[in-house]
Amino acid sequence: MFSKILIANRGEIACRVIKTARRMGIKTVAVYSDADADALHVLMADEKVHIGPPPAAESYLIADRIIDACKQTGAEAVHPGYGFLSENADFCNRLKAEGIAFIGPGVKAIGAMGDKIESKKLAAEAGVNTVPGYMGVIKDADEAVKIAGEIGYPVMIKASAGGGGKGMRVAYNDEEAREGFISATNEAKSSFADDRVFVEKFIEEPRHIEIQVLGDSHGNVIYLGERECSIQRRHQKVIEEAPSPFLDEETRKAMGEQAVALSHTVDYQSAGTVEFIVDKDRNFYFLEMNTRLQVEHPVTEMITGIDLVEQMLRVAAGEKLAITQDDVKLTGWAMESRIYAEDPLRGFLPSIGRVAYYVPPEETDFVRVDTGIYEGAEISMFYDPMIAKLVTYGANRDDAIQHMRKALDDYYIRGVGHNIAFLSDVMNAKRFQEGHLTTNYIAEEYPDGFEGGTLTDEARLNMVAVAMVIHAMEFNRARNISGRIVDNSPAFGSHWVVAVGKRDHVASFFATEDGCMVSVDGENLVVISKWVPGQKVFAADVNGHDISVEVDYLDDGYRLTHDGASEKVTIYTEREAELATMMPEKLPPDTSRLLLCPMPGLVVSVNVEVGDEVKAGQILAVVEAMKMENNLRAERDGVVLNVPAKAGASLAVDDVIIEFE
Repeated sequence: MFSKILIANRGEIACRVIKTARRMGIKTVAVYSDADADALHVLMADEKVHIGPPPAAESYLIADRIIDACKQTGAEAVHPGYGFLSENADFCNRLKAEGIAFIGPGVKAIGAMGDKIESKKLAAEAGVNTVPGYMGVIKDADEAVKIAGEIGYPVMIKASAGGGGKGMRVAYNDEEAREGFISATNEAKSSFADDRVFVEKFIEEPRHIEIQVLGDSHGNVIYLGERECSIQRRHQKVIEEAPSPFLDEETRKAMGEQAVALSHTVDYQSAGTVEFIVDKDRNFYFLEMNTRLQVEHPVTEMITGIDLVEQMLRVAAGEKLAITQDDVKLTGWAMESRIYAEDPLRGFLPSIGRVAYYVPPEETDFVRVDTGIYEGAEISMFYDPMIAKLVTYGANRDDAIQHMRKALDDYYIRGVGHNIAFLSDVMNAKRFQEGHLTTNYIAEEYPDGFEGGTLTDEARLNMVAVAMVIHAMEFNRARNISGRIVDNSPAFGSHWVVAVGKRDHVASFFATEDGCMVSVDGENLVVISKWVPGQKVFAADVNGHDISVEVDYLDDGYRLTHDGASEKVTIYTEREAELATMMPEKLPPDTSRLLLCPMPGLVVSVNVEVGDEVKAGQILAVVEAMKMENNLRAERDGVVLNVPAKAGASLAVDDVIIEFE
């Protein structure tokens, strides 16, 4: 076994690899860019090596700097994580020439499966079901439109070297095919330095289900069940689970055997994933093979008890798999939510900045948190905006969902936007809980975007009760401050008016022996909690149910977040409530004549000039953020008055790009 390895990656996956290496007694080396000098993976590793400026193309993607870091530190092997150089055959050849082991598959597998066009041809030769499409390289937008018409809409335009949802577009007509080809080509070039794209039939009502495989250098390959990854946004996975609520044992076995057959074709070694698209009749078709560790690998680990990183290390060191297919047992259910730094209320636009507060849920046998940040860390514009992967486990799917709902409520992050409320809303949905999933789930359930979670009547009562307890404790603390002369506030047995959003509730508070009782609109709720003022999460037993509520202090009340919904809560005396109705409402400024930058990013292009007439839906500008291109369109017809932003400019949120007459 290796004594020291280098991790050629960053963020949560680098931290994840370090944990297993540490458990196995293997020393680790972290590499870092200027932007990651104080990152968690750098702090966790035994050694660190600086490799360049923030852009990945000038640091994490430069093979020479990774190899130099290995030589400096004496690292015997490199674990690539995912992304960056993880599926780069040239990098593997360079390592081999230097006598450094690659903790991943061989060059043959990476080369064959890394090219999506060639991989589909190989899969077909190996007897694996494939999606109809055009596997040749497409030279321009006109040819893309012609091919798409021949295949029949809808089609998927995909980067040959792509992954992670980048360089992918769905087109339903010629205009979308032309536009999609241009965007996919640009994203592919900037993300993978390879602008080749291909076109295939887009299967409607599809599920995205993938098979985890594990092979060694002795010719053994097994599959470790499947993962359902159908909850996606812009082809980026958001929630994954294992096993799939859709597959039966017969389909699982057939998919697993095809995945193993394909793996044997390319002499696959290490952990890898064969991705399939599955239609409503359980017909499945090969999409691609990822010759690396997947982001969602923890759900497989939870239901099999197999540490995939450990297996990768053992295989890379030449060991034979100690596990046979018969040893693989799927026990219980696991679910993963990807916590991203983004704003769901603004179209899921990326959010960057300093993480002011970070309180993750406590890890237990049922909750796992894989993260690469800490309180005070920086979310950079240069890399993927993932904060963490939250994984829960249960005896069955319902249990895993309930653990996830509670863990999301316990997750407190401030300073950057995040998608926890959205994830909670998905977990609360009846359709999700019943397992009726497709890759179109988010588009179908949120056609107008995510507008915030909504409270059930029960959750609203719980929120009012929690607010009263918080207010009682805060008031009790304030009344005991030394030097206080007169206490004019009413006794806690009297009525208070609790405003939650735009609804008022009448409540009263009574202390009891082991907690307190709150009467809300005539209904009594017993609240038992050890919460103390200042804690970020109010954990309590309310009428026998464990709940968690995130607490933020405002000048005139609190902002409470529970079950995916966030509400401003103000507590008044009855007279104060009466007067509050007379206060004027402050209106937001009018920005209807402005095109504002929706996220921090780089202006790729501005497509209009002063005096131009624009039509609703027209692309006005393109902004790149987190390695993704975003087309900004006109909301209505208008005439351009001023264009303050220019191509190449770096903009902050709400910077003005275009002003209209």
